[in-house]
Amino acid sequence: MTRDSKAWRWIGFLIALVGVGFPYWQLPPELAGLPRALYGPGLVAVGVIAMLMRAFGTGRFLTLWLLIALVVPAAVLVRLALDAARGVAGPGLAVADVVVGFGLGLGASLAGMLVGSLFLLRSSRRPK
Repeated sequence: MTRDSKAWRWIGFLIALVGVGFPYWQLPPELAGLPRALYGPGLVAVGVIAMLMRAFGTGRFLTLWLLIALVVPAAVLVRLALDAARGVAGPGLAVADVVVGFGLGLGASLAGMLVGSLFLLRSSRRPK
């Protein structure tokens, strides 16, 4: 598998999903209010994965930025599905939670992508 293989994008997506989701999924429902519940190591993990994927040249800027930004609302959707399966009402509106998650994902992944782009500028291997 080469560096620019599309499989790396999905591997990074899954790693970031576990990184941001695992601490968030473990919270009790009364503490799972957004955006406060996502602040911390989970968003840092999203930024670090975005930085690494960009620095290693696994894809174009916009493609990777949006893919990694979708990790946070995906984690929110998984939480909403788990709460619905347990019969627990969430702390807010589901649509609002997904929108807040997408905004947080855009910000965290943009920060990581910008730092990763600085590393990629020094590299001789840029994506096509």
